[in-house]
Amino acid sequence: MPVITPKIRLRRQLKGRSGFAPRAAAGDRLSELDGLASNPGNLRGRCYVPEGLERGAPLVVVLHGCTQDAAVYDHGSGWSTLAERHGFALLFPEQQRANNPMLCFNWFSGSDAQRGLGEAASIRAMIEAMKTRHGVDPERIFVTGLSAGGAMAAAMLATYPEVFAAGAIIAGVAFGCAEGVGAAFDCMSGRAKGDADDLARLVRRASPHKGPWPRVQVWQGSADQTVVASNADAIVLQWTGIHGLSPKPDRVDQVEGHKRRAWIGADGRPIIEEYMISGMAHGVPLDGGGEDAIGAAGAHMLDVGLSSTAQIAAFFGIVPEEEEQRAKPKAGAKPKASAKPARRLEPEPVAKREQPASGPQAVIEKALKAAGLMR
Repeated sequence: MPVITPKIRLRRQLKGRSGFAPRAAAGDRLSELDGLASNPGNLRGRCYVPEGLERGAPLVVVLHGCTQDAAVYDHGSGWSTLAERHGFALLFPEQQRANNPMLCFNWFSGSDAQRGLGEAASIRAMIEAMKTRHGVDPERIFVTGLSAGGAMAAAMLATYPEVFAAGAIIAGVAFGCAEGVGAAFDCMSGRAKGDADDLARLVRRASPHKGPWPRVQVWQGSADQTVVASNADAIVLQWTGIHGLSPKPDRVDQVEGHKRRAWIGADGRPIIEEYMISGMAHGVPLDGGGEDAIGAAGAHMLDVGLSSTAQIAAFFGIVPEEEEQRAKPKAGAKPKASAKPARRLEPEPVAKREQPASGPQAVIEKALKAAGLMR
C-alpha cells in the first residue's frame, strides 16, 4: 500500500461518486469568481456580493471544512444572509477534489500554507480580485473558517497579516503546529507541544510583516473529539504572544451559558477572544431560535443557542450597532431559558462509491475515519 509522505501534493482526478461527497447545497446563493491572474493552489473561487453593494464595503473570506463545499458551508452558517442584511461582500475559496480527496484545505502542507505558495497564494489572489472588481475596503478584510478551514484561516493570518484586520478560527489549530499528514493528526489530537514564545515565533517567521497584527477570535467545542479543546489554548497562546499580552485574560464571563475569555486593548475592544462551547462536538455553533436566526442546523452545524456567525461579525465590527449589541454579552446576564444544549449531529447518509477507494485515497480515508472525520 502506498503511503502519503510530507510535502507530496495529491492532484489526481477521482472518477465516480465518492462516499464522502458533500450533500447538494440547498439554495446555492454563490457566484463564480473566474479569471484569476494567479491560482497556484488550483482552488475554485466563489463569492457573494449583495445587490447594490457600495464601494468601500467590508470583505469576509470564509473557508469551509473537510467534506464540505462553499455553498453547503454558507447555507449552514448563514453568512450570505448576514451579508445581505448588513451590506458586506463574501469570498468563499473552495477546495477541489483533485487537490484533496476529502475537500480539506491543505493547511499541513508546506507548499500550501506558506506565503507566496499554493493554496495560500490562491486565496490571496482571490482577495485582490475582489478588491479590484467590487471595490472592497482594504482596511476591512477578515477571514474565518471551520476545522481545516479554520487551520487555513490561521495560516492566512500568519502568512499575510498585513491583509487582514481580524480573523476567527472555529475548531482549528495553531499555525505551524504540523507539517505532513501524520503530524496533522498529532496536532489535532493535542499531542503537539509548544509554549507561547515558540508558537509566536512560528507566526513571526511566516512573513516579513512589521506592522500591527490582526485581532483574533477563537471558537471551540469542549466535547470535540476531532480537534480537541487544547488546540484553542494553543491558538490563544500563539496570538497573545504575538500581541505581547499576558496569558491571563482581562475578562472571563458567560455568553448564553458558554465560557468567554477576552484580552482587551487600549480602545476597549477585544484583541483576542475565545469562546468555549460547553458540550459541543466538532462544528459551527448556531442559534436556530428567533425571527433573526441565521444558518441551518445539520452536519457539523450545531444549534447551541449561540450564533458564532453573528458574534464573529460583531467582533469584526461589520454589523450595525443594534445587531452588535444583540451579539455582545451583557454584564452579569444569565443564559436564555431557551438556550439549547449542544447536539451531536451526524452527517446524513450519502450514496456509496461505485468502486472501492484504493491507493492514496484509501490511506486518507483510513486516517480520517480514525480521527472521526468520516464514517
